[in-house]
Amino acid sequence: MLTKHMFTKLLIANRGEIACRIIKTAHAMGVRTVALYSDADKEARHVAMADESFYLGGSAPADSYLKGDLIIDIAKKAGAQAIHPGYGFLSENADFARKCEAAGIAFVGPGSDAIDAMGSKSAAKSIMTAANVPLVPGYHGDDQTDATLKAEALKIGFPMLIKAAYGGGGKGMRIVENEGEIMEAVNSARREAASSFGNDKLLMERYLRQPRHVEVQVFADTFGNAIYLSDRDCSIQRRHQKVVEEAPAPGLSDALRAQMGEAAVAAAKAIDYVGAGTVEFLLDTDNSFYFMEMNTRLQVEHPVTEMVTGQDLVKWQLMVASGQPLPLKQDEVRIHGHSFEVRIYAEDPQNEFLPASGKLNFLREPEQSKYVRIDSGIRENDVISNFYDPMIAKLIVWDESRPRALQRLVHALESYQISGLKHNIEFLANIAEHPAFAKADFSTDFIGRYGDTLIGTASSEADTAIAFAALYQVLARKEAAKAQAVNSADPYSPWGQVSGFRLNSCSQHNIALLDDAHELQQLVMLDLGDRYQLLQHGQDCLSSKELNGELKQDLLLAEINGHKSKVPVSAQGDDFTLFLSSGSYHFKAVQTLVVEEQASNADKLKAPMNGTVVTHLVEVGTQVKAGQGLLVMEAMKMEYTIEAPFDGIVSEFYFKAGELVTDGATLLNVEPLNLVPLNEASLVSEAEPTATKEA
Repeated sequence: MLTKHMFTKLLIANRGEIACRIIKTAHAMGVRTVALYSDADKEARHVAMADESFYLGGSAPADSYLKGDLIIDIAKKAGAQAIHPGYGFLSENADFARKCEAAGIAFVGPGSDAIDAMGSKSAAKSIMTAANVPLVPGYHGDDQTDATLKAEALKIGFPMLIKAAYGGGGKGMRIVENEGEIMEAVNSARREAASSFGNDKLLMERYLRQPRHVEVQVFADTFGNAIYLSDRDCSIQRRHQKVVEEAPAPGLSDALRAQMGEAAVAAAKAIDYVGAGTVEFLLDTDNSFYFMEMNTRLQVEHPVTEMVTGQDLVKWQLMVASGQPLPLKQDEVRIHGHSFEVRIYAEDPQNEFLPASGKLNFLREPEQSKYVRIDSGIRENDVISNFYDPMIAKLIVWDESRPRALQRLVHALESYQISGLKHNIEFLANIAEHPAFAKADFSTDFIGRYGDTLIGTASSEADTAIAFAALYQVLARKEAAKAQAVNSADPYSPWGQVSGFRLNSCSQHNIALLDDAHELQQLVMLDLGDRYQLLQHGQDCLSSKELNGELKQDLLLAEINGHKSKVPVSAQGDDFTLFLSSGSYHFKAVQTLVVEEQASNADKLKAPMNGTVVTHLVEVGTQVKAGQGLLVMEAMKMEYTIEAPFDGIVSEFYFKAGELVTDGATLLNVEPLNLVPLNEASLVSEAEPTATKEA
């Protein structure tokens, strides 16, 4: 359905940050909005922002945001003339776009034929060959038998990349280094592709070890106009998922930039594309570039293009979908300044970036301005569930040059404060401050190359954080005692004081804290009247630190050895987080004699998060080596292999393939080899699998 008049009502078939982003532009254009929500999203920000909203169903995407027929019925009921799919979910589902077209509802995206053409990576590459768009050598055929895939892999050579033909975001992607790894990678990629995209077809191509990932934003209308709107560098990735994006891509000559832009437009025209799209290229060290894929939707990183062009790409989408021409011609596009985007995720960089879920009990964002933008669907006290992508927000910065924009990014990350769950802010800050990144000396293996430095194990401010934590504990105790005394029958009772008084000696406060690593910090604060002195383990003075300070709501005004600092604090019961310039530090106050034990090796056999068991890699009774894969589980549409923590014998699996498991559930049992008598080991190897236990 095309009209040269703007829609009056738009349904957003998505959630979270992108739904809020679309609603903001729609409202600015005078378009009423309809939101959708699942059980997990009843109180979500996008629901509050929309003019009206409709319930879809259960929290799982299959029960809510993937129910295309129901979404179209809701659009009809609400009187929406158009549906914007955002990104993810149904955004690149040709069948859904086709049903919208049949229902007379404008799909804010390309036509179903264009989605079909680019939906299969193998078919897309055939089209690109015909359009003279350069391709990496590889196999994109329909014959998916094991024998053919292995034969084609040997022709391509190593290293080689296996990819899901109908996927994206790093799902169903495996790097193969030698012939012996081919079939294991094929089987694993097939499982993940089938689970994530409903299709296990694979393609293979030569793996470029140190390419850059450069993509071009294209836009086309129904009048045959197609232009490119700046390029973006998305090379900083982990597990093939983008972590940092910037525009324009640094270090490209004007000639190369134009070549890539024109190739991207040729790719769009080859499939009669309409709307916003992104053509992704691999840029090799010799400046040769190769088509990788085309995303037939708005990209997560579109804000950096908006920042350097001064254009609202969602507005462009709505204009094109309503039958209007592109607002600019190619020679009218202007690029000004430089922009970065980082994705703030609920995840644990110290634990292989496993997604985190839980309540976001403290949130302070950097102040927004023409230099700093935050796109988010999350508010303080919201719950990050395990049903959806764990992105909290996108932080976008802009300035006149790359160095100045990078400094904006560093400062904004220092100002971003989150507690209640694990996050990647310090990891992002380490990337932004890395010398190689500052010089734009990077490729897609940047995180792999500098991973230890970027993730880090201990901060230079760790001792300072402990000192602040001890001071906070003493001051918080005194504040609590004062409040209790005021409300008591005898406010002057000595039993209501927290002075740390000791006969014939300095007053002292004993403090026991568990840090993020679950290591116990046993501290003593001597109360010297006008100041405190910090002792660690009741022995030596910790760096000769003398402290003083006061609490003002969520702020610790601290002084250490004459240096005054303002330290934001988030406290929830015995848990509290301090926000320093180097990152956040979480502590838990415990009784001195009650200490949590560190996780034992057996904890490595527990589910790292809520998910589903995919397959067992060994049988009950198998003798295994430390580090050997035992079980594969899936969570957040990614596979995780549970490995043996020590040499032993697998005695029992507690969950079958396909069963749901909760975070922390014990998945299987491995008996240490040195505890199993040899005469019993032979009997165990012949044992039948035991019945699955209930969680």
